[in-house]
Amino acid sequence: MSMNYANQLNHPVFKVVSKYATENGIPAFVIGGYVRDLLLNRPSKDIDIVIVGDGPAFASEIAKIMRVKKVSIFKTYGTAHFTYKDLDVEFVGARKESYSAESRNPTTISGSLQDDQNRRDFTVNAMALNLNGPQFGDLVDPFDGMTDLNNKILKSPLDPDITFNDDPLRMIRAIRFATQLNFKIDSNCLEAIHRNSDRINIITKERICEELNKIILSNQPSRGFKLLRSCNLLGHIFPELLALQGIETIDNKSHKDNFLHTLEVLDNISETTDNLWLRWAAILHDIAKPPTKRFDKIVGWTFHGHEDLGAKMVPKIFKALKLPLDQKMKYVQKLVRLHLRPISLIKGTVTDSAIRRLLSEAGDDIDDLMLLCNADITSKNEFKVKKYKNNFELVAEKLKLVEEKDRIRNFQPPITGDFIMKTYGLKPCAEIGTIKSLIKEAILEGKIKNNFEEAKEEMLILGKSLGLKITHI
Repeated sequence: MSMNYANQLNHPVFKVVSKYATENGIPAFVIGGYVRDLLLNRPSKDIDIVIVGDGPAFASEIAKIMRVKKVSIFKTYGTAHFTYKDLDVEFVGARKESYSAESRNPTTISGSLQDDQNRRDFTVNAMALNLNGPQFGDLVDPFDGMTDLNNKILKSPLDPDITFNDDPLRMIRAIRFATQLNFKIDSNCLEAIHRNSDRINIITKERICEELNKIILSNQPSRGFKLLRSCNLLGHIFPELLALQGIETIDNKSHKDNFLHTLEVLDNISETTDNLWLRWAAILHDIAKPPTKRFDKIVGWTFHGHEDLGAKMVPKIFKALKLPLDQKMKYVQKLVRLHLRPISLIKGTVTDSAIRRLLSEAGDDIDDLMLLCNADITSKNEFKVKKYKNNFELVAEKLKLVEEKDRIRNFQPPITGDFIMKTYGLKPCAEIGTIKSLIKEAILEGKIKNNFEEAKEEMLILGKSLGLKITHI
């Protein structure tokens, strides 16, 4: 007896598809991730519907009935897509696929539901629910995906070498699903991924990064990165991260494995934020440790300047991975550059001046910087971690007090360049910049308060020292 899930298919789109498909004798099924997530009681906003026939034509008819105005049709792939309320609904004609060794794009021809299920990546994604008449809600599960779902294991429907060789992105998708769903990857699949790992190079960086970002946004992203490394994929897609691995020892002095440390920081920050770019900052915070690594006979291993070099590496890495080269990249760059600053305050005397400088440079990103630095406190020594965390709380408290008192975050000196020009009858020149930066310095050092009166007084003193004559007061 087949299993039936009709009572769980209660979204209006299923009722409309069922009525139209049944009346017109067109076999229609919901398939893939939506079915998997429905059986796992996970929310899903993507519905994939397979039609044994013309997918785009079917989609256009359903859109008319549901009063959806915009339907996107992709004739090359025989697919159509529309958005209904908060759901993405995609229609595709059942098809067979074949791939050549050089191409990342398949050649497709029409096929049966079985053909369509054969081309799916994993058995848990090959399950379908019938949307036709009396069979509405019946499970169609030719590869026993339900057993694999219950056992939390990812297996390919066909020979995994064929599955991964056909579409190499499936290798990263296996790792992404394993990380997101907390599933294991079948040993045959793992071995096939390792064998076919260099095939990932034919996949576009955009598609790879889409999967990578999903791994990064999972609850425990370290698992995904460890799998990428063990399957020999990480070196192909993100060599700078792989370069962090390993421990070197000289004169009985060792440094920590910076790859594992980075993953620990990433997991730590993932407990406090879903901000993808803050998680990227965690991944990249120590990225320049390999090129800055030095051994000193007295102090041992050092990584001087890794924060500045790391910030310089961020645009190159973003460009290589086809990540956005906009404010998001600049935000990550800033956090990488500043990530040691709060830690250095913990170790030394926390002066108001140092706090003001940090607030001035971090601006509105100060809270995210503090989250990153807190996540960066890792050690096997629990006493050391506790001590650092306590000191860190003191720095956080001091930041709050100084911010409330001096209003330094994102501040500009109260005296503008126009005001300086007007006072001394100047045209644009170097002296204006000098006066502005010295006033800012005086405020940051606590020599004067962050207000117009004291800043003006300082300007007059500086102008006099530079030999400028007042023409307007």
